[in-house]
Amino acid sequence: MNETILLDPTAENAPAQRLRLARPDSLQNKVVGLLDISKPRGNVFLDRIEEQLAGMGIEVKRYSKPTFTRPAPVELKQKIAAEVDLLVEGLAD
Repeated sequence: MNETILLDPTAENAPAQRLRLARPDSLQNKVVGLLDISKPRGNVFLDRIEEQLAGMGIEVKRYSKPTFTRPAPVELKQKIAAEVDLLVEGLAD
């Protein structure tokens, strides 16, 4: 596992530090979540990712934040954590 520390920019005065999680060996038998943060054209990016994953037989679940200007609501984060094995977040403009 890469021991790179990731910084969370949502609290600039005291950024949270987290270790990078290990990548799965395979996506087979995994559920992949796609999170649209509601920036323009993020859905276009995620549509292409979904097409590729579906073509590989990977189960995909889609989610979206109400607005890109705020962190995702706790309820949405909990739902995603309960339903998927890994997540792709779509950032675009």
